[in-house]
Amino acid sequence: MIPIHPDQPAINGSKPAAVRYTPACEKPEEDESQTSDELAQTLLKMSTIMLEHTGHALRGVHAKSHGLLRGELEVLRDLPPELAQGLFAEAGTYPLTMRLSTPPAEELDDRVSLPRGMAIKLIGVPGERLSGSESATTQDLLLINGPVFASPGPKGFLRSLKVLAATTDRAPQAKQALSAVLRGTENVLEAVGAESATVKTLGGHPQTHPLGETFFSQVPLLYGEYIAKFSVVPVAASLTALTNQPLHVTDASNGLRESVCDYFQNHADAEWELRVQLCTDLETMPVEDASVRWPEDASPWRAVARIRLPRQHGWSEALSREIDDGMAFNPWHGIAAHRPLGSVMRARRVAYPASAGFRARHNGCPIHEPTSQPGMPFHGADTDGAQELPPQSL
Repeated sequence: MIPIHPDQPAINGSKPAAVRYTPACEKPEEDESQTSDELAQTLLKMSTIMLEHTGHALRGVHAKSHGLLRGELEVLRDLPPELAQGLFAEAGTYPLTMRLSTPPAEELDDRVSLPRGMAIKLIGVPGERLSGSESATTQDLLLINGPVFASPGPKGFLRSLKVLAATTDRAPQAKQALSAVLRGTENVLEAVGAESATVKTLGGHPQTHPLGETFFSQVPLLYGEYIAKFSVVPVAASLTALTNQPLHVTDASNGLRESVCDYFQNHADAEWELRVQLCTDLETMPVEDASVRWPEDASPWRAVARIRLPRQHGWSEALSREIDDGMAFNPWHGIAAHRPLGSVMRARRVAYPASAGFRARHNGCPIHEPTSQPGMPFHGADTDGAQELPPQSL
């Protein structure tokens, strides 16, 4: 039986109560700062390799964007007390920017099939700020389409990253061939009810439509008084129809980007649910081991907000200059009520600013945190034309 926190009632009268956060929930390793520094240096090495090849500074991870989108997040009304925490304490609507991407430091042909990432930047979020983001009003969420991180902590991630650094910007044709083999391997694994995060990371991710995916924070954040993981789940019928839908990109190096643009030019809107999973037992739902999937039978995912994106262009060179070059997505950009937790998140606090600073220096484009949502081109009913809508129409 999962122990119930002694000073709280059960959620909804039946489930174990959410664990209240205390500093004892986190247990940093003695050499953690060294690992974080090595991670930052490895990411900069990968960015430097790509800068020398392309003349443009890219992210150390998630360099290639497939969707650059604008919309809004609406916090649901009448949430129960354990969910009405932080930015979800009151009903309200926040403009957002969303970036869809894949993990490598290089902009590979999409025939190399990789996991998909989703980064969200909410704008105008009130509350006490995290150190380093005091002048901003944004809240960033970083997610990927798998429920757990590939390794328990940053040391395992560093080992994998060093392998990737050694192959960055090398043998693109071989990577395409390997991806095709690994996709076959992953298909066999999934046919018998298994899957491999390693196989997917190396290029064996199923070649499916990115907008049908469910995305996960994988690692926890503070959730007001509590601890939680986040997920973003498609709920619009036009999105759920894309879940596991095969995507053929044999002749398209930017097939994922084209699929995103095609959707947003031909559908009236898109809608996802933002859900949280509260930690109810630190033994089965550890903060420091990011490779453990928290059991849903002990703590189910629960909706706290809706994300809505209207019809729009989906991706453009102008948006790429504004978002890919001009913005950084970092879980430490946010309010204290949603402070990142665990060793993976603590490593990101060192590595991500180093990567953003590298891009700013070499691209001559200062990284900025938006303070408002500007008007943007949306497609109207006639998809041959476009119109400018003011921010309040989002």
